[in-house]
Amino acid sequence: MSNSPVSPTSGAVGTPSSPVTRTPRLIYTGNVIVDIVMTIDGLPEPGGDTLASSSLVAAGGGYNVMTAAARDGLPVTFVGQYGTGPFGTVVRAALAGSGFDIAQPGREDLDSGYCVALVDASTERTFVTHVGAEGQLTRADLDRVDVGNDDLVYVSGYSLAHPVNAASLPGWLDALPDTVRVITDPSPLISDLDADTLARVLARTDVFTANAREARLGSRLDNLSDAATWYLARVRPGGTVLVRDGKNGCWVAGPGAGAHPLLVPAFAVEAVDSNGAGDAHGGVFAAALARGDEPRRAATRANAAAALAVTRSGPATAPTSAEIDALIAGTHGTLDPGNGNPIAR
Repeated sequence: MSNSPVSPTSGAVGTPSSPVTRTPRLIYTGNVIVDIVMTIDGLPEPGGDTLASSSLVAAGGGYNVMTAAARDGLPVTFVGQYGTGPFGTVVRAALAGSGFDIAQPGREDLDSGYCVALVDASTERTFVTHVGAEGQLTRADLDRVDVGNDDLVYVSGYSLAHPVNAASLPGWLDALPDTVRVITDPSPLISDLDADTLARVLARTDVFTANAREARLGSRLDNLSDAATWYLARVRPGGTVLVRDGKNGCWVAGPGAGAHPLLVPAFAVEAVDSNGAGDAHGGVFAAALARGDEPRRAATRANAAAALAVTRSGPATAPTSAEIDALIAGTHGTLDPGNGNPIAR
């Protein structure tokens, strides 16, 4: 007997080949795990120890992306797997209170995984992850969801690092309606991903979003503008590439960005914890795209969300739509509807 407080999406059994037209949703195929976040001055030397000044146990991973999208007004359907056990209980409770549609009933034979995130004095994060039920997403699981023509499907490199998920996702993505936009975030595990699997996913990707480290590792190029151009040649024709460059903003390559990648500036804030900033950026960028924003305008909004997220401790620190609007209006004035660039007041 399942102890899950979460019910699968009602009427969601079907295949991606028979799309349903509805209000755009974020279809999230990544993982929700438990984040064990500890704040430290610095990493100890091998064999050493250090005391954390604070700690937090909460649902994290893909939960942060979905929360960011939902807080900015985009309905969310979670397609990933999760488990039963001490960590699964944390995940199930978070999902039950999230307001997301949940496609899977959850696994009863495995617990959910967890991640130890160490946040040092510079606000940089270092992760160690243990995989659980989230690494067992099958094609049958994916086929539980009818994907609408205007939906956005989000793929995480964390999923592609798990053999079962990596075997299931590329074929499912290939079968999606052509109008469905796929967003891919390669994750810090980009160097460990199977090259052929990643190339196949990129070929069906409409938006590729990576941080600076990930972009450099994947492209083997130090210059982030060049890295963005390199990835642009590997996503679907007409696609967009984002390379997040921390306090500098993010590089945008693709339609509307001009002949060369454009650096969309960041918002100046006092950073406290960078954990979850990239997730906030990705979720809000998806929400902006779903509303019809062109990529540069969506990137400005995503930059604002990431800026607000780093001013707060914890993983799921994405701001609300009103908070994003206030930061954009207060710092950069209004946005030029013609090009998405801030207009100084």
